[in-house]
Formats: sequence, structure tokens, C-alpha cells
Amino acid sequence: MRLRNIPRAEGVLREHPVVIKRPEDQRGCWQQVFGNRNPIYIEIGTGKGRFILNMAERYPDINFIGIERYSSVLLRAVEKYDTEEFNRLKNVRFVCMDARNIEDVFAEEEIGRIYLNFSDPWPKARHAKRRLTSSEFLERYEKVLEPGGEIEFKTDNTALFNFSIEQIKETGWTLTGFTYDLHHNEEMAKDNVMTEYEEKFSRNGNPINKLTAMRK
Repeated sequence: MRLRNIPRAEGVLREHPVVIKRPEDQRGCWQQVFGNRNPIYIEIGTGKGRFILNMAERYPDINFIGIERYSSVLLRAVEKYDTEEFNRLKNVRFVCMDARNIEDVFAEEEIGRIYLNFSDPWPKARHAKRRLTSSEFLERYEKVLEPGGEIEFKTDNTALFNFSIEQIKETGWTLTGFTYDLHHNEEMAKDNVMTEYEEKFSRNGNPINKLTAMRK
């Protein structure tokens, strides 16, 4: 799907107080950004922000950082934050960046959990390294996750899901749970927070795949 460019996006993000402009300057200091010592969870590919804002509302003792590569998409998340429902939240920040640079932004063992929701499947084999669950990205996550830290991954793309399970096993991570039908799996659906895509796909009858995996 072609991404619609919004010219004002970069200006809005540059001035917004919950958007971190030079995230690399905060490496190793993210608890100071939030002003507390609570765990830090990140979502890579935060999209329009529904998931991370609902998570921040539900878990006030956890700090959440939403990472989005495209300013025009992140603008929508920031606009959602600005609504009366969410603008009181103190435990959420946003960063506009490429996830490939995650090690430049977060120090070793600084992150407790990583969420990957409906990531781009990059279906062509030559683009496999770009998938956010590829071994290349898992190696990056391993460096910033704390011991026992996990990723949570949801997708409606079964081919990508199978690829992800294979990559997790090959890299020595521990697959702690998985399902090919999240909304009919009572244990894994417990406390599930839906994204915009998840609600849309589920409404159309598409099963949702979910896995959790622990760093080696």
C-alpha cells in the first residue's frame, strides 16, 4: 500500500513534547527521560498508536516507547495521544527512526520487552533480512533486551509467522508460546490489546497468529 505523505508531519513531531528528537542522546538514560526506574517496553512499528497508548493506559507502572519509521504514520499516533482520552499519560514517548539503528538508541539490557505487531512481511526471499523477526533483527534485540527479556509478535501472515518461528529456533532463542488462532486461545489471548489491523483482520474472519520468545 502506498504511503501517503503528510508535509506537516515532520514539523509537528519536531515540536511535540512526547516525541524524542535525538533518541541516540538518550542511550542508557531512558529512565531519566521518564523520571522513574520503571521497566521500559518498546513497540517497533507503532503505526497509528492504538496499541501502545492502550498499553500505557492499562499499565501505568511501565514506560512505553513507540518506534515508527515514517513521520506521516507517527503523526497519527501523536494526534491520537493528543485526544482527551490519552493526553494525560506520562508513561509514553515516541521516536521516529529506523529499527535497524536500535543499538544506537538503547544500551545493553535497557529494554524489558519488545512488541512487533503486524510488521511488513517483505514477502520476496531476497528481502528476508528486512523482516523484523529475521535472525539479523533478533541479534539486535538480544543486545538491548535485559536477561529474560521477551519479544511478542502478532501477524495475520502465516508464512511470515512460520518464518519467524524458524528464525527464533535457529538463533537459540526460547519459544515460550505460540498460536495460529489467538482469539480462540484463552491463555494467549488473556489481556490481549488489539491494534487497528488486528481488529480489521479479525472482523474479516482472518485468524491472528501470536508468539512470545525469550532472548538466549
